Amino acid sequence: MKNVFVTGGAGFIGSNFIRHLFKTDPTVKVINYDDLTYAGNKHNLDDLDSSLNYIFARGNICCGRWVTSLLNNHNIDTIINFAAESHVDRSIENSGLFVHTNVMGTRVLLDCALECGVNKFVQIGTDEVYGSLGNDAISSVETDILTPRSPYAASKAAADLLALSYYHTHGLQVCVTRSSNNYGPYQFPEKVIPLFITNILQGKKVPVYGKGLNIRDWLHVDDNCEAIRLVAEEGRAGQIYNIAGNCEIRNIDLTRMIIQSMGITDWGNHVEHVNDRKGHDWRYSMDCDKIRNEFGWEPKVPFDEGLPMTILWYKENELWWGKQ
Repeated sequence: MKNVFVTGGAGFIGSNFIRHLFKTDPTVKVINYDDLTYAGNKHNLDDLDSSLNYIFARGNICCGRWVTSLLNNHNIDTIINFAAESHVDRSIENSGLFVHTNVMGTRVLLDCALECGVNKFVQIGTDEVYGSLGNDAISSVETDILTPRSPYAASKAAADLLALSYYHTHGLQVCVTRSSNNYGPYQFPEKVIPLFITNILQGKKVPVYGKGLNIRDWLHVDDNCEAIRLVAEEGRAGQIYNIAGNCEIRNIDLTRMIIQSMGITDWGNHVEHVNDRKGHDWRYSMDCDKIRNEFGWEPKVPFDEGLPMTILWYKENELWWGKQ
């Protein structure tokens, strides 16, 4: 990759990915294209503003004319599409916004990539497209039938399939990544880990859906960024790659771990059980043998190390999350 167009690069995973790219290859040129909606923060990458190889451009992925101009003017060879509406609760309230951004926006980017002769297109997906698994169900593999159960997951599944169709129909070199729940610095505090951390720091209780028995797999954002870069550089066109943390935790156990890691022993007194989310998926779990076998990738950040690092980051960056 020489000239990379990163959409949603002011968001959580996108900004961490851009920083990862420059650490890996300081000569890479990155165009960060972001509409700066509520979860995007241009200041996430203030330390790169002085770099001649980093350009921020504000815009919506549905604006094809502006995207095409940027792709041509900067001779882009790779597009990595992080841009998405991503919060399940918000999708329940307003599914139209999710369809517009996640599906129509992806279509616009794909058409622009074709028009401008972009070499590689990486669509960033989610484990939620596989649907809900039972406790004893085997982990999802890339060839499984998609059974999304929320408007968010359905919009992401549609985007994945649309992107792959451009490979089969037009020959565009498309790869899709699907990762499990990410955590780490710069995550907007509506998601569970930063929400719980910032609530405790403010002396508030943490809201746990239902009994908290639903299960999620956790992956540090740095590990996800490394995997995405490998797929962008070496992934086979037309392929899907699962990126899993191999760290399945019940929500109630995650809650306990966060609160106790913040030095609180009577953790149960800091929990407020709330009505369960509509259509709440029970468990997500992915098999990532494919990316392991092809690239030798493994998650490097154990959760018992990554969680304290994340807590410390939010403790030291109250000015960042306090403005969100």
